[in-house]
Amino acid sequence: MRPEGTRVYLGEEARRREALIQALTRLFDEHGYAPVEVPALEALDPDHPLYARAFKLVDKTGEVLMLRSEFTTALAKALTAEGRAREEGRYRYAGKLWLREASAEIGRLREFTQVGVEFVGVSSPEADAELIALAFEALRRAGVERVVIEVGLPAFVHDLLEAARLPEEDCEALRRAVDKKAVPELAGLLDRFGVTGRVREAILALPDLYGGPEVLAEAERAALSERAKLDLAWLAEVRRRVPGVPMIFDFGMARRFDYYTGLTFRAYTPDFGLPLLGGGRYDGGLLPFAAGFALGLERLMEAAA
Repeated sequence: MRPEGTRVYLGEEARRREALIQALTRLFDEHGYAPVEVPALEALDPDHPLYARAFKLVDKTGEVLMLRSEFTTALAKALTAEGRAREEGRYRYAGKLWLREASAEIGRLREFTQVGVEFVGVSSPEADAELIALAFEALRRAGVERVVIEVGLPAFVHDLLEAARLPEEDCEALRRAVDKKAVPELAGLLDRFGVTGRVREAILALPDLYGGPEVLAEAERAALSERAKLDLAWLAEVRRRVPGVPMIFDFGMARRFDYYTGLTFRAYTPDFGLPLLGGGRYDGGLLPFAAGFALGLERLMEAAA
């Protein structure tokens, strides 16, 4: 009997999957991204971002292992172990991932395939723009029409929350409320924590800072520090470098994986309700300087059908 959350692909469907992976890897090759393979088995790591959802198993020696549940962390660990964490490099991957708990976001699958890239050793608006342009082109090559890239800036949210001078657990509560766009909850938390004045106004404005280029000007008015202004300048430069990519800005996008430190982005099409890819910059989170994105093959095929 086939385990729940797994699928078998036969004949034409299997050929379509294979062809799509090949089309994406060719595209990434054209842009200088070299193939990399990482083990499907990983050492148990309670600090892994998906530790709670990962499959754990015990080998004959009694060592507890995890099945690979995410590529970015696996690649970062491999580069660090090889002493190449600070070297500039462009990498691409494609392969299976496993999660113990099925998720509606990946079609209730516990075994699924991702294709993605990581640009390591460089931190610049140019690198982020390269990745966003490549993500856009990847979806076009996959046959997805009317793509919009939704860009968030968790670094900006972090800088605004830092201005409140609150304990980390209070900042995390505010961050969750911002990310859920739960304005009444956010206002209540600000009251409870005693946040007033310009800091309160700026934080309370975050969930509604969503839209086209006009929200960049609104975000500038909310910037309370030089660091926050530098975050916005970085984002403006990224946008300038990808004029042909339709972009929506969401300053309420405050959380994803904890390791993201710069901008993050997701891609949507109006014909499909879930994001087709996701990525962002994680300088200092897993590697000194790095950013990347991944596409879910099953979701991509459904959207392109």
